[in-house]
Amino acid sequence: MRLVDDLVDFIRGRGYVLDFSDSSFAAFFASELDIDIDDPVYAQQGGSKGKRLRCFLQVVDDATAIRTLRALWEHRVDFLDRTGQTDPVPNAEGRLLSLIAKMGDAETLGDGIAPRPASDLRLLAALRDDLVQVRTLPPQERGYAFEAFLKRCFDAAGLKARDPFRNVGEQIDGSFLLGHETYLLEAKWHAISTGVGDLHAFHGKLEQKAAWARGLFVSYHGFTAEGLAAFGSGKRLICADGRDLHDALGHQIPLRDVLERKVRRAAETGRPHISVRELFGLQSAESAR
Repeated sequence: MRLVDDLVDFIRGRGYVLDFSDSSFAAFFASELDIDIDDPVYAQQGGSKGKRLRCFLQVVDDATAIRTLRALWEHRVDFLDRTGQTDPVPNAEGRLLSLIAKMGDAETLGDGIAPRPASDLRLLAALRDDLVQVRTLPPQERGYAFEAFLKRCFDAAGLKARDPFRNVGEQIDGSFLLGHETYLLEAKWHAISTGVGDLHAFHGKLEQKAAWARGLFVSYHGFTAEGLAAFGSGKRLICADGRDLHDALGHQIPLRDVLERKVRRAAETGRPHISVRELFGLQSAESAR
């Protein structure tokens, strides 16, 4: 609740919710959530907008609370965009996504499907330590350890990861499910950044699979700018690097949200690699500290 307070009261202070007036606050809940926020049941802690929101979030089910937080976040983003303000809350989106992950996935709650596994902060810290340990291994062991680390990350995010497997003439470093899509994994820990040759080679593997197969290429030391430019846009894969992994774990951003954001932005822009820092505005958030 302290995080929610920080996210919504920075404009007018305690007791207020973003830039809402009493009437627009009621209209927002009615139109976005089909809820009467003026119902006396939500005024048990007081009549201010902030106290009604706090009471509401504490008495409704998790799925409703998550829908509310997402709707408020969209309104908050729109307000910051319209006013040109810098977000005053460090790592606001990452912290909100971590909270939502602990509450469960709103898209599965209530449908008889098990909610997303909790984003245990201790587990994220352990994974971050594991990634640091991989760096200390001899080169011949590092690649396999990196693949195993990525599988632990996928498992922690509830992505139904599969171990590496071999088809005739080729090695696949694993696979996982994101939404209803199957993603094949290519993991590299080379001493240098990955170039266009490896990108084309992995994309060639994807083209030999079913038309709905997609790919995630994780290169710990990143990708060359020339390689990404030569590889082009509109491909069937997304990319991530070591900085993405460190930023996601360090800012407690669930891996599922990272991958979903990468997929959406790749669809919108055609770019296979957009950093976590750019996707979640981490640099601007840190500068606000």
